[in-house]
Amino acid sequence: MTNIKYTYDACTPTRSVYIHWPFCPYKCNFCPFVALASHDQFMSRYHVSLCREIELFARHSTMKLPLDTVFMGGGTPSTYPNDLLLDMVGILKEACVVTSTTEITIEVNPGTVTPERLHLWKELGINRLSIGVQSLKDSLLKTLNRHQSAADVYYVLDQARTLFDNMSIDLIVGLPTVTNDEWKDLLREVVTWPIKHISIYFLTIHENTPLYFRVQEKKVTLPYDDDVIDLYYWSRDFLAEHGIYQYEISNFARPGYESRHNQAYWQRTPYKGFGLGACSFDGTVRFQNEKNLMKYMDGVEKAEDITIYAEALSAEQIRMEKIMLGIRQTQGVIYADIVQGLSDEGKDRVRQKVDMLAAQGFVTQENGRLKLTTRGLSVEHEIATQLSL
Repeated sequence: MTNIKYTYDACTPTRSVYIHWPFCPYKCNFCPFVALASHDQFMSRYHVSLCREIELFARHSTMKLPLDTVFMGGGTPSTYPNDLLLDMVGILKEACVVTSTTEITIEVNPGTVTPERLHLWKELGINRLSIGVQSLKDSLLKTLNRHQSAADVYYVLDQARTLFDNMSIDLIVGLPTVTNDEWKDLLREVVTWPIKHISIYFLTIHENTPLYFRVQEKKVTLPYDDDVIDLYYWSRDFLAEHGIYQYEISNFARPGYESRHNQAYWQRTPYKGFGLGACSFDGTVRFQNEKNLMKYMDGVEKAEDITIYAEALSAEQIRMEKIMLGIRQTQGVIYADIVQGLSDEGKDRVRQKVDMLAAQGFVTQENGRLKLTTRGLSVEHEIATQLSL
């Protein structure tokens, strides 16, 4: 099916698995992901292919992988039919070692949850819900083609609070029509919810999405960047006052409830992705699965290689990744990683850049790590780019 010369190293100490469920009851106007609306007729066939992919991988592994984290993303994995989900999790547990200490997360869209689903998830060992709230403003959600309401969010929280101790919510700052006061009122409310983790993302306008075209046609007006950044800073301080602390640019948690799965990504530990368009990393090579649904299912059914992309990272790419991922975390990036493999001249050049950034108030150094200051958070990407050159 492909001419990719790399295969995932079965001997690598993989401790994290990603499961992709691409089906959605609708597609949001801002969504750039591998997500499929109006494809429910393929759910059963896709499920069989997904399970077969897991089984084929397990056959080539030298041991049953002891998993620290499992993340079910999408798409909308909260629409995974109960009987099929039961089957998939059983196959995953046959292929890998999953224990009561494994962090198992499922992404949840309000409006797709029933009590039966919640109880099944609990029985299967799922112990972390990531709920896509985004906003409680119903009129805005409708314009974004997000078919949920504030009432749906309250329903999920009410039904899940006695079953799940570890719940996270996603919010988007910078949405059109949301005033500063409305955003602040939203945060004042969510800190009273039974949640342990909050992800706050800046609205990103991805090309060729419906929202992109509406912005281009001036049918949607976005707030000023400076106003959004000011709200972000306010949010960080406000959450800290309520015991929810930032540990990564977009992520905040009560102590001990940081996302272990996301930390595996940021710390560049190996992970294996299963499903349509899923990505993997074995510590040396990055991979991506086929993104076309029919090609993916056909390939798995024929036991063919479904990899469409594989790249062995060079020493310089590894250095750049360590900078890009490390600088996003509040613990910072190890300074030795920034200069790893550089010539003396290169190390001097980096030192000069760091000194300049520190003098401008963008970074600080502490215990061998380089960290962003409050001022540096808003230009994180630019700083990482400078340090990577």
